[in-house]
Amino acid sequence: MTQEKLINRLEATQHLVDNAPEVLIVAGPGNAKFDLAGTGDRAQNFYIWNSLGMAPSIGLGLALAQSTQKVIVLDGDGGTLMNLGAFATIARMAPSNLVHIVWDNGQYQLTGGQLTATATVTDLAAMGKGAGIKNAVEIRSLSEFKAGLSTWLSEPGPWLIVAKTDDNPAPARPPKDTVQIKLRFMEAISAQ
Repeated sequence: MTQEKLINRLEATQHLVDNAPEVLIVAGPGNAKFDLAGTGDRAQNFYIWNSLGMAPSIGLGLALAQSTQKVIVLDGDGGTLMNLGAFATIARMAPSNLVHIVWDNGQYQLTGGQLTATATVTDLAAMGKGAGIKNAVEIRSLSEFKAGLSTWLSEPGPWLIVAKTDDNPAPARPPKDTVQIKLRFMEAISAQ
């Protein structure tokens, strides 16, 4: 039996944006943000610069404030490991409109490829479930990602998706003007 290759972040991110163009997306620093920019910059993208670990907390706040909007957090395993307490808070607050996707390549790719704990002993989906996130799953292929996306977008959450990815580099960089990113994101929220 041939094993399907690990998920390519850019392909999965492109599929997400193509199939949910109206969702608000918070992208953590690093490859999650770069891949999101590679799919085409848009006002509904909120790119986090220099705040490793804060994507799930920002996404949670946004999901609570915009309860009628679907909010997706894209983050890496390194960033997620920096703020595991967010799992407990997300579980306790239980926003039904939040989907947290962790791109897990088992390394801090942008700083030299140092291994994260997920490369050896740590299971983020199990940790999410242990924190109380009932909808926590690990996936390993693009076909699983594509099959699951409609469920994650239509069924109540919160959802934690740990997506095992390859280590292909990200193709693009988003805008760096953080004030401009914030203002246009606020305008996009107001327009919906």
